Amino acid sequence: MEHSITTARQILAITLMLALPAAASWALDPSPSPGGAEVYFISPMNGARLERPFTVKFGLKGMGVAPAGVDVPNTGHHHLLINADPMPDLTQPLPSNAQVRHFGKGQTQAEIDLEPGTYTLQLVLGNHLHIPHKPPVTSGTIRVTVE
Repeated sequence: MEHSITTARQILAITLMLALPAAASWALDPSPSPGGAEVYFISPMNGARLERPFTVKFGLKGMGVAPAGVDVPNTGHHHLLINADPMPDLTQPLPSNAQVRHFGKGQTQAEIDLEPGTYTLQLVLGNHLHIPHKPPVTSGTIRVTVE
C-alpha cells in the first residue's frame, strides 16, 4: 500500500512539472490586437520644448482602454517609454522602472516630471497582464526637451 501511494505521488509530481510550464506560457500569451489599431501622442508634439512638470495625453484608435487586471478583448492600458533604447522585449510583461511608466488604472493622460534634458518618448499598449498585444500597438517615437 505504501509503495502505491509513493508511486501515485511521484506520478502526480511529474504530471504537474510537465503541465505547469505549458499553463504558465498560455497565461502569458499576448492578446491579439485588431487590424488598424493605433496608439499615439495627442500632446506633447514631436520637438516640443516643455517646462516641468508637463502633461502627456495618450490617444488610441481602434481599441479601448481598460485597467490592468481587466481582461476584455480589444482593450489595454498605456505604457510610456522614456529613453528606452533598446526597446523592452515586447513578448514579455513590460517592466516597471524609470524607463517604462505604467498607467494601469486606465489613465489617458499623466503629469510627468523629468529633469531638464532631451528625451525620447514612445507609447506601448499592454494587455491586462502588461504584455504588449500581438502585433504590438506602439506609437512613433517623439523627442522633447525639458527646460
